[in-house]
Amino acid sequence: MSHINLISKLSFLSDKRRFSLFMPFLLMRASLEEHNEDWSKVRVRLPLTWMSKNAAGNMFGGFQASLADPIPAMVCLKKFPNYRIATKKLEIDFIRVGNSDLTLHFDFDPGQEQHIREELEQHGRATPCFDMVYIRADGKICSKIKNTVAIRPLGYVSPIETR
Repeated sequence: MSHINLISKLSFLSDKRRFSLFMPFLLMRASLEEHNEDWSKVRVRLPLTWMSKNAAGNMFGGFQASLADPIPAMVCLKKFPNYRIATKKLEIDFIRVGNSDLTLHFDFDPGQEQHIREELEQHGRATPCFDMVYIRADGKICSKIKNTVAIRPLGYVSPIETR
């Protein structure tokens, strides 16, 4: 049994604790600070540690990317459980240096959720794009992220994979 399967089966753990035990997040010391019941609002703290600092003492962009990558896919898995879901594309615009702990802000708009459901109903697949930001301790935006997620039927094989 994989680490993630084991953690997901430990129903006595809170979502917050399960999140922090996921190995990549555990190693980054990321913590789920806030989420609502349907996961349409998520806040995750990414601490500035000796391991996440670059030579200038600021947050590595790779740490930011590693945490931002799975969040929309994880939320989509909760909202669309009978689909294969993965990040298709991730873009980060580094606005300011990450000179403190950062908080990732992810909000899943109900209108976007409805649009995705309609697209899945009509086409059997969807490729939505989600916007997120990292906020520094001083309240300023550090980075803007665009994360495109591929939502496909279970068992889907890309035409590219068949060549």
